[in-house]
Parts: sequence; C-alpha cells; structure tokens
Amino acid sequence: MSLQLKIINPLEYAQWDDLVISTQDYTFFHSSSWARVLCESYSYKPCYFISLDEGKLSVLMAGMDIKSILTGRRWVSIPFSDYCETIINGDEHFQDGVINHIIHYGKEIGWKSIEWRGGDLPQSVAHSSYYYGHTLELCHNEEQLFSTFRRYTKSAIKKAISSGVEVQITNSEESVKEFYRLHCITRKRHGVPPQPYFFFRKIYEHIISKNAGFVVLGSFQRKIIAGAVYFHFGEKAYYKYSASDPDYRHLNANRLAMWEAIKWYNQNNYKSMCLGRTEVENEGLRRYKTGWGTKERIIKYYRYDLTKNTFVADVGPRAASYKRIFQKTPIPFLRLVGLIVYRHMG
Repeated sequence: MSLQLKIINPLEYAQWDDLVISTQDYTFFHSSSWARVLCESYSYKPCYFISLDEGKLSVLMAGMDIKSILTGRRWVSIPFSDYCETIINGDEHFQDGVINHIIHYGKEIGWKSIEWRGGDLPQSVAHSSYYYGHTLELCHNEEQLFSTFRRYTKSAIKKAISSGVEVQITNSEESVKEFYRLHCITRKRHGVPPQPYFFFRKIYEHIISKNAGFVVLGSFQRKIIAGAVYFHFGEKAYYKYSASDPDYRHLNANRLAMWEAIKWYNQNNYKSMCLGRTEVENEGLRRYKTGWGTKERIIKYYRYDLTKNTFVADVGPRAASYKRIFQKTPIPFLRLVGLIVYRHMG
C-alpha cells in the first residue's frame, strides 16, 4: 500500500462525519462537532492526517496544532478527549511509514512534541502511559441490562428512587448552567480548576443544542444535587462529565442519573456507551465503572519528543502537589485559574 497522506480540516471537509462513521473505530471525538468546540473555545488549529482508499478512510490521525507560550507548539490527538483512536489499515511497515511522515512534518513546522491518545501504534513503539477504558454494551432488554450490574450498583439505584430523587434528561441551556455550578463544586473538591464556562457554552451550542448530547440532572426536594453530560455519535454514546453536591452524596443521585441515561440510549437503539478513561491509581472510579457491567480495556497514550527524537515515558502527575491548595481556594479564583491555564494544557 502506497503512502499518500494529506492534511485536512474536518470543519471544511464535506460530509466529514459520514466518512468517519463508515469506519469501525470511530468515536465522538473524531466528529466535526467536537473539533468545532475545541477550535472556538481555545483557537486550536485542526490538523488531521488522512488517506483514502476507494473513498474510505484507510488512515486517520485526528489532532490539533496547539500554539502555547507556556507549553510550546505541539500536536495532540485530541485535546480534552479521553481517547481518539488512530486508524491505520496496513502492515507494521506501513504504520511505521505513517508515523515517520507525521514526525517529519512536525519537525518542519516546529512542533515540540506529538501526542497520540488511544489506539495501538506498532509494537515497536513504547507507550508513555495508559488508562482503563470501560464500555457498556446495550442489549435493548432493560431487565437483562439491569441484571448485569453489580449488587451495590443496583442497590444504589433503588435507594435513590426510594429516597425521592428525581431525574430529568434535558438539552436546555439552563441545564448546562446548572451542571456547571455543580462542576465547579466538584472540581474544587478534587483540587482541580474547572474548565471555563465558555467551553461548556460551546458544548451546548455545537453538541447539546444540535441533539448530539444532553444533560441529566438529579434533584431532591426541588434542589438540583447531581448532573452529568452525555454525547452521542453514530451508534455510540459517551458519558463525558459528572458532578454532584457532596452534601447529598448519600442519596446516590448520580447513579440514578446514569441509569436513566443508559435506559434512554438503550431505548433509542444505540449499541454501546463508553464511560471514558480512568487513571490506573483511581481504584474507586474504576470500581464505580465496572459496577455497570462494563467491559474493561487498556487505553494507551504515546508521546514523541521532537527535541530528543524519541518516544518518551510520561513524567507522571504534575498537579498533585497543588491539589490541597486548590481544595482550599474559593471557586471564583479557581474559575480564573481555569480560564488562564486550560488553553495551554490541551
């Protein structure tokens, strides 16, 4: 197979989403909607390497060209995504050729590094880090689906219902604002600045308002205490963000919200729901996700340092020492920090 790569912008490519969905390994993060959110929120430049074979994608490496005075110029596939699978149909020699082509291009235009998030590069390439991924297969039989959950998950759902928690699935802008309020509270509890609101405003504008996602809100005695954001693309659904009020954690509103989202996707003939990535050390979150009867897999990240001409290992968590400080920082200041730093984090 000859190597004929070209660079495209999915926002300017006719029928891009249809082309992507025709591949087996497509994800929501390959979609033009997600690219538009990232471009308009952070001024990233799409740089998608593709090759077509008889009108179908034989190579797809979707990424953003990020220019930052803090982190340098680099290519990331794809920022703020749990994963974005690489698609390379060919033997290992061909795969090596694709990677070398991108590395050569990166050197020419001055990238500091290249990052692939998800997918399997050739065996000769060492991954920099890895995460757990969890996917729930939808079976269109609600009782059967519920029976696959672990006992503590089923008990939590039943407790939320018996406690009087109510759940609403909505695509209103007001629901995004309510979610963001909880998002800021949750990020503070985790010791992490929240994404700026304009990022969620773009999610609403290009995804939720276009019926490519929704917000699920859980309430108790008319007070909204939990929320989650879901996306969908093709036949696949994605659980992307979750937040809650810690004062009501014992009511398990988030689990009931998840169950209502699962039922909605099951009833609307989606084939699967991805629950995103989980850090290896976060055993609690891993246990939460496996409790839904999911299949677990490894998501590999790769990083090529163009200044050292080699694939490198991850240096590990960079923000751990700041978590205790952020947990004590007022939310308005945390929002300001998020407004400043997220564009450079990518």
